[in-house]
Amino acid sequence: MKKIVAILAASATLALSGAAAAQAPVAAPVAAAAPAALDPAALKAARELFDSMNYRQSMQEMMRQMSQSAMQSMRPMMEAATSQDKRLSEAQRKQMLDKIDAKMPQLNQMMMESMGDPALVDELLAQAIPIYARNFTVDELHQLAAFYATPVGKKMMAVMPKLASESMASSQQLMAQRMQPMMARLLTILQD
Repeated sequence: MKKIVAILAASATLALSGAAAAQAPVAAPVAAAAPAALDPAALKAARELFDSMNYRQSMQEMMRQMSQSAMQSMRPMMEAATSQDKRLSEAQRKQMLDKIDAKMPQLNQMMMESMGDPALVDELLAQAIPIYARNFTVDELHQLAAFYATPVGKKMMAVMPKLASESMASSQQLMAQRMQPMMARLLTILQD
């Protein structure tokens, strides 16, 4: 049973990290130097930008869709990995998939609770505001906020969760092809 839970946890982590990695730009290496003090006006402008973007609501919807998408991809990934394990008989495969199916509602509930936690958005904002303040001038932040106040900017933010969800689904399809061999190896390791 512990192996099934470990497999489910690993699958959830891989599904979320694969999708997030597919969506996130590659970051530059972090320098070892101490961070410079941030301009309070830039921090204020960044907060105003996120308010104009309706960031909190958009992120809550995006997290909901991400957790749903991850859960939908997990069962097929586990089925593919199980079917590739040549050491399992057909009866053992069915038994393993039945155990996975039995645990999916519990895992889904845990995922929804974690991803739906309003504190998560607060934490994301607390990290994002300084990043924007470091990378944009106060004037640029004001220009961005003005854009998000336009009809096109509002539409962009309104459709952003849908764009992220569709992008995640297509990324997961690509990633699933690459993840199946790795999941088969993971099952082998966990069975030993």
